[in-house]
Amino acid sequence: MPSAALERHPDTPCRPVRGVTVAIERGGERLRLVYRIEGEIARLRIPPPRPPQRAERLWAHTCCELFAAGEGAEGYREFNFSPSGEWAAYAFRGYREAPQPVDCVVEIRVRKEARELELAASIPFVVENARLGVCAVLEEEDGALSYWALRHAPGRADFHHPASFALELR
Repeated sequence: MPSAALERHPDTPCRPVRGVTVAIERGGERLRLVYRIEGEIARLRIPPPRPPQRAERLWAHTCCELFAAGEGAEGYREFNFSPSGEWAAYAFRGYREAPQPVDCVVEIRVRKEARELELAASIPFVVENARLGVCAVLEEEDGALSYWALRHAPGRADFHHPASFALELR
């Protein structure tokens, strides 16, 4: 499974983290993503394990994310994967427009060590010729947030921006 490095947004420092990578694999009608966060994991706020279920505002804390749009489509989907095991999925008609919850089965597995946090997520995925925005929000122990993505749009961190959909999946 090939992997790519996420870049930290220049306006959001994160001293405890050395790097974030993600590997993506498509198998049938599911997409599997494996996020690896390397650094001083104890200096990050990692939510405790909870029952796997839909939850809101996961992006306000340590969370891995995926944005997906069909080629040429204005609408897109957002998936949030928390190390707690909770998740969220939304469909948007356009840029930040009319988010609607998506009912789906999300599977999350987490492995935490002193120098690495690994989050593996599996989601239903049948979009052909997709553009993906792969990203993460990391919360330090003091509450500071940093934003990581394959590509950042100009200006403030904004994973919804079309320029952030940097990976083509055929």
